Amino acid sequence: MTKVRNRWLRPRDGDGPAGPPDGAGQIPGRGDRITPTELDVCLRACAVHSGKVVGSLARRRAELAERLRAVLAAHASGPAESAPAAPAATPLIRRAAKKVVAGTVAGTGGSLSGELLDALLAAGNKALECGYEDERKLALLISDAVLTQRKNSRAGWRLRARTLEAMGDEPAAIAAYERYLTLTEDDGFGVAPRIVGLRTAGEKQDELLRLLERGCPQAAEYADGRATDAWAEGVARHEAGDRAGAEPLLVGALLAMRGDGSPVTDLQVSIGQYLDLRLAAGGPVEEARELAALYGDMRRGRLRGLVPDPTFGDVQWLTLGEFRNQIAGKSICLIANSQRVGRGSMGAEIDAYDLVVRFNSYRIDAPATGRRTDIHTTIHKHGFNWDQKVTTRLVFGGLSHDWKNSLRNRLVPGAQTYVNDESLRWPLRNIGQVDTDVWAAIPTSGFNMLWLLDFLDVSPTLDLIGFDFYESGAYRVKEAMRMPITSVHEYTSEKAWVMERAQSVTDMRISLR
Repeated sequence: MTKVRNRWLRPRDGDGPAGPPDGAGQIPGRGDRITPTELDVCLRACAVHSGKVVGSLARRRAELAERLRAVLAAHASGPAESAPAAPAATPLIRRAAKKVVAGTVAGTGGSLSGELLDALLAAGNKALECGYEDERKLALLISDAVLTQRKNSRAGWRLRARTLEAMGDEPAAIAAYERYLTLTEDDGFGVAPRIVGLRTAGEKQDELLRLLERGCPQAAEYADGRATDAWAEGVARHEAGDRAGAEPLLVGALLAMRGDGSPVTDLQVSIGQYLDLRLAAGGPVEEARELAALYGDMRRGRLRGLVPDPTFGDVQWLTLGEFRNQIAGKSICLIANSQRVGRGSMGAEIDAYDLVVRFNSYRIDAPATGRRTDIHTTIHKHGFNWDQKVTTRLVFGGLSHDWKNSLRNRLVPGAQTYVNDESLRWPLRNIGQVDTDVWAAIPTSGFNMLWLLDFLDVSPTLDLIGFDFYESGAYRVKEAMRMPITSVHEYTSEKAWVMERAQSVTDMRISLR
């Protein structure tokens, strides 16, 4: 017999079971209406949580501890006074009831500096990655504090939307995502299809529940009661062999969850558990098939949004060997996203190469950068320039599942002829077998590409244009210019690797062949 655990006995922070929902995890109000939050409240929560996760054996929590220390360091080095230390009895996350005027820091008399803003956003994103309730609350608090100070912060709205989505408050998440879209000209993170996917998932979920409601009228008796009680009794009856008696209770529990506004994450899991029981018990095949199809559409919508063309415009998948043949015997230049390129005048020279390679959020200004892009090399996490037509798009990523998910979400049909398959997903690690003991940092897209070209060694000319490893600053599309230069890469080591192999070096050009 299929054993189904009560969904509401869910782990909290990995320490044991939590109690029934009764509204827990729900976020009142709309996603585009923040809770005004004083910065010193946010800093105090960061200090408390830093003490909680420091020394954690969980990798992501250890990384969060580092991000939180960076927040406190950025605040301490700023013009405002350090946030007072929190007493032991202070709640982990505390909401400020007092309205705060945007642009000021209540209780500190200072303003939110760019350095502190970046540190807070980095901590919020890392907290969200941890996947636990306490960290999600911290991420939401950080987004509220950021948006109290800077109401039009795109990164703040996106963090808030992603957090609300993780908490299961789908309508509020959609509202926050929409607010983000009103503030941006370039949807580099694929937010628009995300909204479509969430809305479609909600429609499929409602359709599925209406089908269950019509098929089991007796469930109405339990739809206004406590979902936890009905579910527990339904599971008990099912396990005792009383499947007819279990059905109204289980369906009634699902309807009660819909009625009390339970997080969609909880409701989706409970629907999946119900279908497991239903399929194990047998019954009408056609109805079961229809329920399973609706459930699959609902899950897919929340997982990756809609794919308008599953064939991606007849794209051709490129293996390592095929890519080698594509570049063999051709002169290649790699164009940095640096201010050195943007201030230059090498456009005509760049366009004279056989193949022009650009990276991630590259920007085109023909006199300085040239016009052509033959190969667009990008990390899978960002969607900048994926709609620009190129011959080949190489998408890099460390985790296979995330990489595949990004390809499904971000590839624009007809925007490329070739896309790399998994043999080219993460060149330094997978092809070169260079592990973290040898190269500890996460390789950049540029370094992965450069390493690959050097490894294949089939190009008579291999030039780097404007590579100063961001010493002159970034030169990107407008939307990406607000993104900080990430600290997860080791630019010094990459520069040393390049210079060891350089055949000639000028102010604008480094030649490896």
